[in-house]
Amino acid sequence: MNKSFIFKGAQLLFNYNSCADLLYKKCLCDYTSELSKRSRERKKSLFWASQCDSSLKQSEALIKVLVKVSNPSDADLWLLNSCTVKNPAEDHFRNSIKKAQEQNKKVVVAGCVPQAQPRTDYLKELSIIGVQQIDRVVEVVDEAIKGHSVRLLGQKKEKGKRLGGARLDLPKIRKNPLIEIISINTGCLNACTYCKTKHARGDLASYSIEELVERARQSFQEGVCEIWLTSEDTGAYGRDIGTDLPSLLWELVKEIPEGAMLRLGMTNPPYILEHLEEMGRILQHPRVYSFLHVPVQSASDSVLMDMKREYCCADFRRVVDFLKERVPGITIATDIICGFPGETDEDFEQTMELVRQYRFPSLFINQFYLRPGTPAAKMEQVPAHVKKQRTKELSALFHTYKPYDHKIGERQRVLVTEESFDSQHYVAHNKFYEQVLVPKKPEFKGKMIEVDIYEAGKHYMKGQPVEDARVFTPSIAQPLQKGQVSGLPQVSLLDRLNMNISHYIDGLIIILVWFEERRSLC
Repeated sequence: MNKSFIFKGAQLLFNYNSCADLLYKKCLCDYTSELSKRSRERKKSLFWASQCDSSLKQSEALIKVLVKVSNPSDADLWLLNSCTVKNPAEDHFRNSIKKAQEQNKKVVVAGCVPQAQPRTDYLKELSIIGVQQIDRVVEVVDEAIKGHSVRLLGQKKEKGKRLGGARLDLPKIRKNPLIEIISINTGCLNACTYCKTKHARGDLASYSIEELVERARQSFQEGVCEIWLTSEDTGAYGRDIGTDLPSLLWELVKEIPEGAMLRLGMTNPPYILEHLEEMGRILQHPRVYSFLHVPVQSASDSVLMDMKREYCCADFRRVVDFLKERVPGITIATDIICGFPGETDEDFEQTMELVRQYRFPSLFINQFYLRPGTPAAKMEQVPAHVKKQRTKELSALFHTYKPYDHKIGERQRVLVTEESFDSQHYVAHNKFYEQVLVPKKPEFKGKMIEVDIYEAGKHYMKGQPVEDARVFTPSIAQPLQKGQVSGLPQVSLLDRLNMNISHYIDGLIIILVWFEERRSLC
């Protein structure tokens, strides 16, 4: 086994979840040093992660130290990352723990579930990695393999100020070498009555503009052509450190190469209202997607008040109407919860009317799930069959309109960054972050191309590349290979380890198992 493969394997532990993207060099060095002491012990680990955006980025850190295997039953230890947004996500997490224990596997858990409720019965005696302790995963895994239970749940502080997460300049592995996911802040300023994420991630903690700009600059130097900014609430960015989201975005666009793009993540209405004029200008920038995810959750002010969402439906309408006027063609995505405690038929009809009016092209419909320990759990619940029926009615309404049919015949510039789930096409996005499927030709990957739209579905369009049109390369450097570490000189690190290669062949091995639970309700 050659050095580059071993090091690639060593990267595969921290790569698919959003809390902490990165792994300390020291962490990797310390771990391989420990492995050298036990070079005859072969330990393998399963890595499983929930697929919310925050979990995705955290796992881009968590998957960085280990190598992939194809059979979970071969693993000696299972490292399970979690999401606490919805019941199905936690149910899957709990079932995975049970399955591991039935097979007599060692178990280490991470993410929002154990952080928010570490005393839960099914987590007893398990080792836990807190959301701010991702860089210590090697230490916890090592102790768990020895049979010890370790729980690292504390908050990190610097000069008395709570830190948001791991440093942004630490190495990681990108799920997609063309896309960089950057958390601009962690935690939030709200106290929504249905949400447990706040219990795990705490109050708002923003990274500095300087740190974020430097991370973006480094990403582009590594061949990235698209950046996603993410957090529990991007609109609240900077309120804890004396700055704001527009100030950050104007600094970031200075670093974006021609043809590369930036996508802004979810923002709640209260904080974006303060910056509508600036946001309208930023979302028209040629290197920023004209796309914004603004969850409304309900069109009933009564329900919003019970949720403690800190805005009314008129505020949401003001945001959407303003941006649609100032940014022609903009895509507004939103979320809706069906069957929140106390929601009446009249409340639900107001939500249906909102969807009829705006015909959102991207709509995340969520049946309300009671989360133990939240204020909403103590409220009078809507009967299960009513929640289910309302969810079906809203879904049926959503499928009555086709948002892209009128675009057939258009010529569009699109950035190609991914492969489709069926592996039959490449996935590209136009200026409005609308999905366009293009022929799967290697020369298109990572390129900005021109296409003629010839077909439209509910969630996508299909584009035929324009013959003899210019194929533009936005990346200013050759993209990293799949699984290659970001932000770390591979050869020099391996030289510094100064060990026999066989010592890390006997290291931990990880498999990544995805499931389809995503999207925050916050």
